[in-house]
Amino acid sequence: MRAPTGSVVGLCAASATMCALGMAFLGYWGVHEASAWHWTDVVAVALAFIGFAVLASTPWIVTTPVEHESEERIVAARRAFAIGTAAIWLAALITVVG
Repeated sequence: MRAPTGSVVGLCAASATMCALGMAFLGYWGVHEASAWHWTDVVAVALAFIGFAVLASTPWIVTTPVEHESEERIVAARRAFAIGTAAIWLAALITVVG
């Protein structure tokens, strides 16, 4: 198996960074507060957790060994990264608006 280079390293680093930013958002937003949750809070947390799961799967997708050297998993990993990032940003938007 060849060493990861270029987009592979970039996607892995970017997904880890977005996970860290999402965790900071949840900590700052106050998931741990004792007040009652509204339906928007539940939707925001669910979207954030879905985003974390997709972002955490991005390095796995991009570094999965392939049978033929010509087959790349970068396109699927880029889509996963975009979906995860969009979910976390949507969760943040819901908390700001709601």
